Amino acid sequence: MQPSQPLSGKIQLNRKLLQGGFVPPKNVTCGSLNGYPEKILQFGEGNFLRAFFDWMVDETNARGLFGGSVVAVQPIAGGMAPQINAQEGLYTLIARGIEAGTVVETRRIITSISRALNPYEDWADLVALAQSPELRFVVSNTTEAGIAYIGEPYEPGCCPASFPAKVAALLYERFVAVGGDPSRGLVFLPCELIERNGAKLKEYVLQHANAWKLGGAFCAWVESSNSFLNTLVDRIVPGYPRAEAETLCAELGYTDQLLDTSELFHLWVIEGPAHLAAELPLADAGINVIWTDDMTPYRSRKVRMLNGAHTACVLAAFLGGINTVREMTDDPLFERLLRQVLFKEIVPALPMEEGEKQAYAQAVLERFRNPFIKHELLSISLNSISKWKVRVLPSLLDSLANTGKLPPALVFSLAALMRFYKGKPTNCGGINGERNGEDYPIRDDAEVMEFFQSRWQAFKTDGNTEALAYATLSNMSLWGEDLTQVPGLLLGVIEGLRAIHVDGMRAAVECLLAAAE
Repeated sequence: MQPSQPLSGKIQLNRKLLQGGFVPPKNVTCGSLNGYPEKILQFGEGNFLRAFFDWMVDETNARGLFGGSVVAVQPIAGGMAPQINAQEGLYTLIARGIEAGTVVETRRIITSISRALNPYEDWADLVALAQSPELRFVVSNTTEAGIAYIGEPYEPGCCPASFPAKVAALLYERFVAVGGDPSRGLVFLPCELIERNGAKLKEYVLQHANAWKLGGAFCAWVESSNSFLNTLVDRIVPGYPRAEAETLCAELGYTDQLLDTSELFHLWVIEGPAHLAAELPLADAGINVIWTDDMTPYRSRKVRMLNGAHTACVLAAFLGGINTVREMTDDPLFERLLRQVLFKEIVPALPMEEGEKQAYAQAVLERFRNPFIKHELLSISLNSISKWKVRVLPSLLDSLANTGKLPPALVFSLAALMRFYKGKPTNCGGINGERNGEDYPIRDDAEVMEFFQSRWQAFKTDGNTEALAYATLSNMSLWGEDLTQVPGLLLGVIEGLRAIHVDGMRAAVECLLAAAE
């Protein structure tokens, strides 16, 4: 969260400050203070887009390759437009992490945002921007729940509630203003973390257009003259550094209510034509942006390697006494488990070029070791069943298909997951597990929690590991298939559960690695 009041005793960052002769510290770079036309409408004014896309635009402007600014729109009524406008769009981004084994930090004043709008108060201004001949791109990050169809009436002159409805209304205003000119469509680049985000947004925009009876000509213009591109974003953004804010502002010499922090790594994969890449030349500025006609391999790489390594290791590490991802990489035992999972089991099963896979895997390790990011394992544990199904199971099945053998650490990760879900009801209606005499929350869908509570209760009565494992693996509502039909998987999970139950998690992992290595 950003502070509600300026930090005490400091001048506030804004354009007047920099244009009035203030010189930032030598370790702080600054984007261009030129006034650029507003070419980009951005739904979302939070930490992620400011540390990801707005930084990219800033770097590209600084190299003289784009020459456009961003208008940020807060998606909900209670947003950050007042703070952004108070600083005239400026804020400081601190990117830090490990590169080639060395700690690296950069500090930059980002200048790419011209202003921010609250659409519930400034709808007329937003409509005017939507009609502007300068506008070309629309970027968004309205959370995964933001791209969804929610029926609502069309009231000209009023701001709709949902994001797709806002887009439909604004596109209609543009369509009318340009007389349906096919050359005046917009390019949409959603950053929400859902699969085929651009296609979904387009689907819901057209659904609103039809529900509102805006006409076949408008729907045809949306279809043919506007580009809704699927994208994949990858950058960890801790955001406002509350614990360090006073110290950082003292070092910077000014108050910055919009301080933002991120890791160094960044990647944006955009599924779209090359001529659009030329219009938004982020890659030409040295930014890691990939335009492709098929983003599937890149999505698989991220989901299986970055997210899959998390999901396959963190529950065992937590039960082994570890609390954060950084601690996991610093612990000799669990660092070995991570390497086994990533380099020996996930990477070989992924159908991509070897050098590309190895480079990304090394980047994953450096990102996990980032000393500036405190990524709690319990946070990652949320909804682990669905995560394991999407992130780990495909690697396990592909490894079996490619080698005829099950990958032992990925098999063990399923046993560790089951053990993590061993819990008891709380007075507040939740479920808590226990680690070394202390409770921890287990968070998943209600039916998942009920299933594991009942199965572990049965185990408490009969001690039958085989029955517990069989009931879990055969539950198709959990996995979408009967995992007892995967040759050897049931036996491997039973052995993992027994080892954890008898010897404890750390000893079970040690035994697993000794056999695998």
